[in-house]
Amino acid sequence: MIRVLIAGLGNMGLSHALAHNKHAGSEIVGLVNRSGRVEHPDLKGYPVFTNFQSALETARPDLVVIATYSDSHADYAVAAMQAGAHVFVEKPLATTVEDARRVVSCAEETGRKLVVGYILRHHPSWVRLIEEARALGGPYVFRMNLNQQSSGAEWETHKSLMQTTSPIVDCGVHYVDVWCQISDAKPVKVHGMGLRLSDEIAPDMYNYGQFQVIFDDGSVGWYEAGWGPMMSETAFFVKDVVSPAGSVSIVDDDKESSSDVDGHTRVGGLLVHRPDGDKRIDLPGEPGHQELCDAEQGFMLRAITEDIDLNRHMQDAIRSLAICLAADESIRTGQPVMLEELTP
Repeated sequence: MIRVLIAGLGNMGLSHALAHNKHAGSEIVGLVNRSGRVEHPDLKGYPVFTNFQSALETARPDLVVIATYSDSHADYAVAAMQAGAHVFVEKPLATTVEDARRVVSCAEETGRKLVVGYILRHHPSWVRLIEEARALGGPYVFRMNLNQQSSGAEWETHKSLMQTTSPIVDCGVHYVDVWCQISDAKPVKVHGMGLRLSDEIAPDMYNYGQFQVIFDDGSVGWYEAGWGPMMSETAFFVKDVVSPAGSVSIVDDDKESSSDVDGHTRVGGLLVHRPDGDKRIDLPGEPGHQELCDAEQGFMLRAITEDIDLNRHMQDAIRSLAICLAADESIRTGQPVMLEELTP
């Protein structure tokens, strides 16, 4: 039985806690929440801590699930591994490339397993998209976005996230990670642009951004993300991969709202286009958000018990984060960013 400590009980942390609550191979030994309260009825009775370090020392977990704000991810992950625990950390892995490397180095030095919360890696339809795209062969054009029209509580959540992380970093790492799984090419240049569309966010933050990436095999990528009540519901979910041999695209006609969390991962169907004809792949019965979190934590537990090699997973996490952070830097400086020293 693997002893699990959950840090952070927001949207993702709560789902991860519920996953471990019902998994036969794990036992929750503590929940870390700044308020010291746990509202969900299925999580009542577990020890609750308000201080992460105290929780580590008292609960002595085998696995720590980190779902706190992004600026605490690196320090919490390192502290957990140095205390002897394996780590699952929500994306982004860190807020700087240096911190991401520090976390990965700690995992390598301590022999602890480190899994980053790239939920699309556990979605069978996205796995199929990656397989179909790789079968086309590169070089590739990646065209992806996720704009979210948010208001009320959703807008408040987005404003809280933007205290530490921009939309193109928070959301972008998911989709850039998909690019990294499709192409083994090295990113060499990133150019971003963005705009602050609300006086309700900090003067140095923007709630809309887009960026372009050039890879060393000639592949190019475009990603766009925006949050807020002003965002359009038109073309808010574009997912295309194009190559000389054809293209593969997500075609889900049921996406009606950009704020639908399950819709952010749902594929519905794929359209594979080749010059000699098109193929529609229907993908019924897709997992919902909680099922995907269950799958993520199931993989985390298997990584520990089966000693799964996570080296490529960790390097992809650094690479996808580096691209998104370079885009953020480019937006803030107005200049393209070179990534010549980034390890593929």
